[in-house]
This record gives sequence, C-alpha cells and structure tokens, in this order.
Amino acid sequence: MEEFTDKTYTIKELAQLVGADLYGDPDLEISAMAPFEAAGAGEIAFLVRPGEAMAVNAAALIVPVYCKDLPVPQLVVENVTYAAAVIHNHLLRRRFLARGLHPSVVCGDDCHINPEVSIAAGVVVGARVKIAPRVSIGANCVIGDDCEIDVDTVIYPNVTVYDRVTIGARVILHAGVVLGADGFGFVTDAVGNHVKRPHVGRVIIGDEVELGANSAVDRANLGVTRVRNGVKTDNFVHVGHNADIGENCLLVAQVAIGGSSSLGRNCVFAGQVGVKDHVKVGDRVMAGGKTGIHRDQADGAMVSGMPAIPHRQWIKAKKVFATLPEMARKIRELEKRIKEFDKN
Repeated sequence: MEEFTDKTYTIKELAQLVGADLYGDPDLEISAMAPFEAAGAGEIAFLVRPGEAMAVNAAALIVPVYCKDLPVPQLVVENVTYAAAVIHNHLLRRRFLARGLHPSVVCGDDCHINPEVSIAAGVVVGARVKIAPRVSIGANCVIGDDCEIDVDTVIYPNVTVYDRVTIGARVILHAGVVLGADGFGFVTDAVGNHVKRPHVGRVIIGDEVELGANSAVDRANLGVTRVRNGVKTDNFVHVGHNADIGENCLLVAQVAIGGSSSLGRNCVFAGQVGVKDHVKVGDRVMAGGKTGIHRDQADGAMVSGMPAIPHRQWIKAKKVFATLPEMARKIRELEKRIKEFDKN
C-alpha cells in the first residue's frame, strides 16, 4: 500500500516544476490543491479565465496571464489545466509502504516476489510469477501462472490476470479489469455449429498504461495482443484478440477494438466508438462518439458517424438529416401536384 505524506512545497518549487512565471512571495508554502470556490490557507487553485474583482481565498493561483487585481501569488503558465494536473500530482506524491503479503495470500511454486510489495487479502498468485518492487495488488485479485509485473504498478481489487500476461512499469489497473481472457473467435461449420478457435497467445501491457474499471484485453489467438506505453482507457473498454493499441492512445468509455486491428500513436476515440476487425488506424486519428470505423484510416483523420466518414462531412449530413421530415413532406406535395398536372 501507499500512504500520503504531509510534505509541503514552496510556491517557487511548484513554479519550477511547471516552468511558470512566479508573481508573489516565493517562500509561500502549499500543501494541497482545491477548487477555486473552496480553496483556503495553504491551498492552490487554478483559473482558466480569470475575471476582475474576484473574491479569492486560495493561498495562490495558477493562471494564464498575470492579474494585478488578484491579491495572491500567481503562477502564470500557457496551459493552465496541464500545469494544474502536474502540480496536483506532485502534491499527492505518496511514499510506498511495503506491507508484504497478507497471511491469506496464496502463491504457487517458484515465484519471485520482491519483498518491497503490498499484496492484500484474498489474492491468489499462480506459479512462476515475477513481481517487481513497489507493486501494490488489491484484495481478491487473481494473477495467473507465468505472469510478470514491473515496478510501481498498482492493481486495484478484483482484477483478474490470466496466465502469461506481462504488465509493464507504473501501470494502473482499476477494479474489475480482465487481462488475457480468450478472444471471441469461432469458426462455423456447414450446419451452423460453432467451433472455438484456441487462444494460446499472450497479452503485453506497456509502461504507464492505465485501464479503467471493468475493461478487458483479450488473449491473442496466436502471437500477442499489445497495449503500448502510455495508453489510457476509460471504463468498459474492450480490446480484442491480436489487436495492437499504439502509444499514448486515449479510449473513452465503451470503446471496442476488433480483433487483429491496430491503432497508431496518439489516437483519441470518444465514447462507444467501434473498430471492425483487421482494420489499420493511423497515428493521431480522432473519432467522435458512436463512430463505426469499418475500414483503414490515414494519419490525422477526423471521422464521425456509422459508417465512419470525415467529420466535417458528417456535420453537414447531420444538418440535412434534421430536415428530412420536412423534405419528405415537400416531396409528397410535389408528387401530388405532378400527378394532378399529368391528369390535365
């Protein structure tokens, strides 16, 4: 487990952390971040759009421009929300507390578990598992045979990791994540019976990946399913067998990636985006909510709709869609007038 420290930082230290221009007392001590409306002594807040004559109770502010009317020290940065996130994480830095293995933990044979870990009650660890220092595993997790977990990884309660899964460093797996379940692969015979395709591949999770609650990454049929460094997913995201998710992709809730599809770097998919199997998506592709991606996408594409079309084209189509009832009425009237004209 980890525990909070009571350490405070000077405003100068926080300014240096994010490369901010500092206006005010450099020795002011900050211990926490709080919402602007609730912040008080010892707390820093941020304002994306500062206004005049604002009542300020925070000890200091992060702002996009210096405001002489604000009576507190200010950190002036170009990107307020980014700087606030970096500072907030720094203020919440925790000291790892190695509690070892709870007496109820069950371990298989030939495991290599560093003593500087924290493994909670009810955890089951298979055989030949390797767990690096400062790994935290929450209650009732299952870690299968031949798994590897690298340093500083946090696994929350009720996570299931099947056999032969590799998890990188500084990974966060939220409650209910399942890694390495069989992919959805069946072959249908001539009379309609479904024959299961064996899934004997692996799952590899890169460094600094965060998977939201109840997300699933399926085992490869043959080969590897990969989630590469820096990928972040929301809750209920599904990655199919043999998929390859590129570095630093952001996948919002209920995104589903079909088997053997690949995503390039820094893709951003809004909620409920679906990607067909065997599709190749380039770098920096952005997809709007509920988009159905059914074919390959080039680098930098922005798509929406089902099936996916260029986003600007989709916006125009949505405007037309809203007028369809009126258009249909006018067409019926024109058809009626044409028939009357033909009779005459």
